[in-house]
Amino acid sequence: MEDDRSFTTPLQMGVIGLGYIGTTVGGEFDAHPDVSVTALCDVNESARKQGGETFHVPESSQYEDYQRMYDEEAELDAVLVGTPHTLHYEQVSAAFDAGLHVYCDKPMTTDLETARELYERSQESEEMLMVGYQRHLNPSFRSARKRWKGPDRWPNWLTAEVTQDWVDRFEGTWRQDPDLSGGGYLYDTGSHLLDAILWTTGLTPTAVSADMQFIDDEQRVDGVGSLRIKFEEGATATVSVNGDAPATREHIHVWDDEGAVYLEGREWEPRNLKTIDPDSTEHVPYVDFEKQHNRAADFLRALRDGTDPPATAHDGLRVTAVTEAAYESARADGEWVDIDIDSVAEATAETTPNSSDASDD
Repeated sequence: MEDDRSFTTPLQMGVIGLGYIGTTVGGEFDAHPDVSVTALCDVNESARKQGGETFHVPESSQYEDYQRMYDEEAELDAVLVGTPHTLHYEQVSAAFDAGLHVYCDKPMTTDLETARELYERSQESEEMLMVGYQRHLNPSFRSARKRWKGPDRWPNWLTAEVTQDWVDRFEGTWRQDPDLSGGGYLYDTGSHLLDAILWTTGLTPTAVSADMQFIDDEQRVDGVGSLRIKFEEGATATVSVNGDAPATREHIHVWDDEGAVYLEGREWEPRNLKTIDPDSTEHVPYVDFEKQHNRAADFLRALRDGTDPPATAHDGLRVTAVTEAAYESARADGEWVDIDIDSVAEATAETTPNSSDASDD
């Protein structure tokens, strides 16, 4: 990525999609002293009106069409893309065309080729792309990540699980419309879980076998899934996503030759960190949760410093590659599917596992 980025304060920010992500993450940007939310876009008129009241954006800068917003809001510096998953590619690509920096909610895209295209554009462009994988900002995950530097020390066995009342809660919403969501639970909350194990360990996925319980006849929307993943470094992982559970829990257990790291939590609270020694002794390292990173602050910091944001297009590409291969495997009765990692391998060779870390200060 180029270091010469256009950036002035206050950063003029547009928000596309005024649902949960647009309003919550948009609220973080709006609260930052060096950011001003100056334009909004949503296809729903009432959402635009409410967003205008929330962010104090006049009706003249509220848009139904994002391209019109890009064209008419000449002072914009950046946009937050908080729309349904399958819309991300076109909106991010058009933002790059307009010379805008982008914060894009996860997943980056729901197609491997478009994910690769956005990754390549982010490498060549002066515009920055940050992807909404917030575990990169979590002190527990950031602390755990320091354990694996490679190539001399890698995990060898991983298990990861996330549960949620997703099937019933989101029935009839866009999250279960594959034309908008790109899939089901694996592409929704499960995307965070896949990203967490890939980013925390730095491992390179090579193949996946998956079994899924689909909630639609076309086998496009999964409610429950189990993945087995092989990695170039020799590790294996079992990943379970259950969107038909009564409560939300997340458990990630990563083992190497010197013991294990456990990352666990409930609902969306900060994750707890625990380590296990070879003699089975458990330790709870001190984690300063006051150092929880803020998405807006890290976005601004990366712009100011000319560095990669905490979650990059490279991270988004890796998650999409695994997810797309998993869906292909599940529809083929669990056959092993190779993960197309040509671009991922090239990117990994160019950067160390911890190169996109922002300062812990």
